[in-house]
Amino acid sequence: MDSELQIALIGAGAAVVVLIVAYNKWQERKHRRHAERAFKSEHPDILLEPREMAEPAEPAGGVEPVVSEKVSEDAAPQPVRRPVSESATRRGTPAVPEALDARADCSVLIESIEALEVSRLWAAQRQQLEGLNKPVQWFAFDDGANVWRALTEHSAGAYHWFCVAVQTVDRRGPIGERDFAYFCEGVQRIAEQFLAVPAGLPARADTLSAAAALDRLCAEVDVQIGLNIVSRGQAFAGTKLRGLAEAQGMVLGPDGQFHARDDDGNTLFMLGNLEATPFTAENLRSLQTTGITLVIDVPRVTHGVQTFDRMMQVANQLAEALQGSVVDDKRHPLGAEAAALIRTQIAQFHERMADQAIPAGSPLARRLFAA
Repeated sequence: MDSELQIALIGAGAAVVVLIVAYNKWQERKHRRHAERAFKSEHPDILLEPREMAEPAEPAGGVEPVVSEKVSEDAAPQPVRRPVSESATRRGTPAVPEALDARADCSVLIESIEALEVSRLWAAQRQQLEGLNKPVQWFAFDDGANVWRALTEHSAGAYHWFCVAVQTVDRRGPIGERDFAYFCEGVQRIAEQFLAVPAGLPARADTLSAAAALDRLCAEVDVQIGLNIVSRGQAFAGTKLRGLAEAQGMVLGPDGQFHARDDDGNTLFMLGNLEATPFTAENLRSLQTTGITLVIDVPRVTHGVQTFDRMMQVANQLAEALQGSVVDDKRHPLGAEAAALIRTQIAQFHERMADQAIPAGSPLARRLFAA
């Protein structure tokens, strides 16, 4: 009895297992047919049927086929190329202005994130750098023209890049520690005021050492040569002096001297009063003097020997017209031998300047030997 019951239970279990397996197979076939209907395509596969795709049939009646531009929602979106705005590009750091020279100028570049008006910058620098004993230059970089523009109090516009430079050497000597610190601290305060960024401040020791070395070089060639015209008894009248000087093309300057200039407006030589009183348009009407002096500033003129010869010619003409004598600083008559010696000295000074890559009369030389 028990054995028959066990056999019946085993048979029933086996039937259930068979039923479950059959049901699973039926479900599997059902889902496969559903998937085939969902993903079935009417278009031939270009990989399996390349020949048929290479020769498409012409549409009946010569009608042009219509190509649908509708994009499937499942297709990946294509990136859109947009023009890059100027503000999205990072501006490169411009080089220092060509007007500056690393031997004589201590420069700092300043970047303003937002364009900064020159008028605001100029007011700030006037306040922060006032009292500095060396010349200061400001420049603004014109991004559109890709050039540096020298700034003055009358300049306008707004810029991102600025350059400020202090001249480290002039005839008053090299820059000192006080002026160097004053310059660096002032530039830092200006940058902070406008949330700008100074691109590195110069090293103190290197700057001061280089300035001292350049000043020693300048001292070796800093020469002015003068010719005096003294009266033989009767004083020279100011009105006559003015007429003679202007006849030579010389113009009275604010320094109280008449200037002979080249075509670019640079001074070749000067004519001044041998006495202490400087010339003015007013006092020349009544002034009387016992002597005048002509001076050539050797490192500031390009053609020194030729300029000296011209000055000698003017001196002789003035002496003849005023009935005076051309003499040196010791009141000795200046003859041909002394003039030849002066020419040789001028040529030597100019040669030494050329050897140091500071040509006489060049823009750098005129700045270094400015009063």
